[in-house]
Amino acid sequence: MRKVYLILTALLLLNPAVYAQKKNANATAKKTAGTVIERPKLVVGLVVDQMRWDYLYRYYDRYTNGGFKRLVNEGFSAENTMIPYLPTYTACGHASIYTGSVPAINGIIGNNWYDPELRRDVYCAEDKSVKSVGTTSDAGEMSPKNMLTTTIADELRLATNFKSKVIGISMKDRGSILPAGHSANAAYWYDGSNGNFITSTYYMQQLPAWVEAYNNAKHQNKFYEKNWETLYPIETYTQSTSDDKPYEGRYKGENSSTFPHKLTDAINKNYDLVRSTPFGNTMTLDMAKLAIENEKLGQAGNTDFLAVSCSSTDYVGHQFGPNSIEAEDTYLRLDKDLEAFFNYLDKTLGKGNYLFFLSADHGAAHVPKFMEENKLPGGVVSNRQLAAGLNKVLEQEFKIQKSVLTVMNNQVIYNKPEIEKADVDFEDMKRTTIKFLKQQTGILNAVDITDLGNATLPNLIKERIANGYNARRSGDVYFILNPNWFDGGSTGTTHGSWNPYDAHIPAVFMGWKVKPGKTNKPYHMSDIAPTIAAMLQIQMPSGTIGQAITELTDN
Repeated sequence: MRKVYLILTALLLLNPAVYAQKKNANATAKKTAGTVIERPKLVVGLVVDQMRWDYLYRYYDRYTNGGFKRLVNEGFSAENTMIPYLPTYTACGHASIYTGSVPAINGIIGNNWYDPELRRDVYCAEDKSVKSVGTTSDAGEMSPKNMLTTTIADELRLATNFKSKVIGISMKDRGSILPAGHSANAAYWYDGSNGNFITSTYYMQQLPAWVEAYNNAKHQNKFYEKNWETLYPIETYTQSTSDDKPYEGRYKGENSSTFPHKLTDAINKNYDLVRSTPFGNTMTLDMAKLAIENEKLGQAGNTDFLAVSCSSTDYVGHQFGPNSIEAEDTYLRLDKDLEAFFNYLDKTLGKGNYLFFLSADHGAAHVPKFMEENKLPGGVVSNRQLAAGLNKVLEQEFKIQKSVLTVMNNQVIYNKPEIEKADVDFEDMKRTTIKFLKQQTGILNAVDITDLGNATLPNLIKERIANGYNARRSGDVYFILNPNWFDGGSTGTTHGSWNPYDAHIPAVFMGWKVKPGKTNKPYHMSDIAPTIAAMLQIQMPSGTIGQAITELTDN
């Protein structure tokens, strides 16, 4: 009897421990279940080249409900997103968005720069160690090797042990290659010499069959056959200037810059022309849909990444300017292309199963002659003339011929070997340079980049110059132009400055885990990649200096 009592007592004593252990195990399981990593099927990044922030709203009343309006109303917009470096150029912008960094760190300080070691200009994506695929030209001799950091797409690949697929697509090589990163499965860009989307041996030895099929169809011709007419009656384009303006560029062979623009002469001849029409954007987004379909992006159990850049907005903007009917029509057509693209994503992946974001690599200045016409300040300078004038002054004072190799990216590039050989005081030469530049029409100020701390400039501008300075790739003197002044000619526009028209860009997120809304809190272009990293629960790119935009999710 005593034995039975002892056994019953032991069981009673054991039961609370067993219960407690089971309770703790259940709590642990619940806690673990609460931290299960969830990710969308696909991340789509869209950079609209030269899209000023105000384009979200300038044509808002004319947009369809399914394109830009859907993005703004269903998505979350960081309304006060700025570019945090100088100069504001295409390559720098694409690299900064996807690396979460700045040129000082990722090394992409311009579309081109002077390499003192090679003693020549270097293109941002050039790589002579690879070969073209899809063309016999050298347009495919490109890779991301000049970019010094990883991108958010690289980090996704790393986080999934390279199971995630990453593809970049753009008319511009730099708009495709730099965002997709170093470990991308593919990047495709357009070669105007033959009308093909091409790639390089960095990625593959032969184009996939679906890309070849698209190339063989020569879709450019179907757009050329219809010419470029306005999408709506031309008298409804009230947000733009009149159609005939002398400060708008013309297509080759045209007698004016007015609609309709005749494209039929380009059929089977000038394949490059499509870049400078809104139809280049249509082709880019058609390629994006084909990539999703044929590469099964977002459909194989892993989160994939598609980096797209629409370049035609930039070509049209450069030629005609931001106040032209051509620019307005391009955005109205892009809006319809976006609507079709969103509908395709909804149908293929399911609404809410993909994460989409839109931004821009830079904005654009108003055409100086347009500004003059409306009694507003603006003008042009000539980098070539600045270099010639500098060389003349420096030769007189220091007895060195061509001590300035070039003026580019708002920087003075010196012939340092010749300067060292002449044994002159380089600091004195920089002071003479700065004095000369400050005397030139259109130049606001000039500074020694290596002595920014002592420059009499607003901290915002000093910070942006510093963020754009890479010790091995940048020049020594930086000059700042007056607002709405730039290096250019008598027609069209460009970009590159710190001013809001160049540096204020859209940053809108839509889809998976994104709550609708807006913030006017200051953010930077470099905050986009860490935001995506936080949402995907992966590491930020290796050179990230940005911060996550936390307001856009409920978490």
